[in-house]
Amino acid sequence: MNERKDIKIGTEKDTVSDELKFNFIPEKYGIGVEEITVEEIKTKVKQLEKRANEANESKGLFLVKTANRWIKEAKARPIPRMLFSEFWYEGELCILFSDTNLGKSILAVQIGNSITRNEQIKGFKMEAPGQPVLYFDFELSDKQFEARYSINYEQQYTWNENFYRAEINPEEADYKEHGFKTFEQFLYASMEHSITETQAKILIIDNITYLKDETEKAKSALPLMKYLQGLKKKFGLSILALAHTPKRDLSKPISRNDLQGSKMLINFCDSAFAIGENSRDKNIRYLKQIKARNTEIIYDTENVCTCQITKPDNFLMFEFLGFGKERDHLKQISESEKTELENNIKELLQTEPTLTAYAVAKKLCSDETNFNSFKVKVSRIMNKISNTSNTSNNVTNVTNVTNVKK
Repeated sequence: MNERKDIKIGTEKDTVSDELKFNFIPEKYGIGVEEITVEEIKTKVKQLEKRANEANESKGLFLVKTANRWIKEAKARPIPRMLFSEFWYEGELCILFSDTNLGKSILAVQIGNSITRNEQIKGFKMEAPGQPVLYFDFELSDKQFEARYSINYEQQYTWNENFYRAEINPEEADYKEHGFKTFEQFLYASMEHSITETQAKILIIDNITYLKDETEKAKSALPLMKYLQGLKKKFGLSILALAHTPKRDLSKPISRNDLQGSKMLINFCDSAFAIGENSRDKNIRYLKQIKARNTEIIYDTENVCTCQITKPDNFLMFEFLGFGKERDHLKQISESEKTELENNIKELLQTEPTLTAYAVAKKLCSDETNFNSFKVKVSRIMNKISNTSNTSNNVTNVTNVTNVKK
């Protein structure tokens, strides 16, 4: 047996920390004494120093590093590229939201298709290379999907083989049979298994309401967003999650407050954009940026992207028409209509002063499909009436006090 020889690994030119210099044992790391070189030793020392740094940086739940170190490590990673213009970048958890039947699924499928084919959608930019896309479809059946991408169920559209669509398998929906305590656990595990099998880095979820009931409530929305952010980091994903909005006042611009569960969903996503409807032409849509981190807000209320939904041949899609102002798409209410509604509300409140905004809206709304947006309008007018009444009362009280003093 050869006796181990102590080896001096530091010279004036090649120095390492004293602690590592005198405790380094070559055989322990698979380096033979006879074949050891200075470069090999330096490499091993760097590895040890890296492990030591990582151990020092880990503070329970947190990684704590100097700002310079964070920047140095970030420089080694690629710059995020556009997946759908400035609306959605690589590495982002992005939310696309709108009212029902405005085309969220149509646009999401179109974006996924463009990524797999490495083809830009006309009017929009894409910088990322072609790659697999995994589309979780909790909305359409396979037959409904076929109808959108065929001509009367014939001449079906041919997809790139990297476009994967997933839907719930009803024959395997019993989570207990698979050893899970809840359906949610089974759902999440199945999603992660699908991601691993397809090796997709682009994930589209249609829509997030299926992942967690009552996403409009903070107690449900927060765990969901934490899970999606964790999923994104675990697999290095870019996620586009679709979400609904409740009925909104079509005379008002779209804002982050229009998203169900807006506070938690918006706070914990990286970016968000919305689809709005033209009040005069039901085929016209517009896209508006609501939140961005990798860029400034470009497509705001003064610069929305105007599109129309069309189906050339066998592919239902958004067609870019140009840029415009959001106010051109909003419902215009005449002064006479506003005055008439305000007078009707005042008459009701005179006879029944305890009525809530909901009750007033129920009595006056002539179109149930627009009830929620009408209720918002009624509530705003009632607040205005209440504020006016309070101001008048205050003025009267001040006048009375002045008269008494006189």
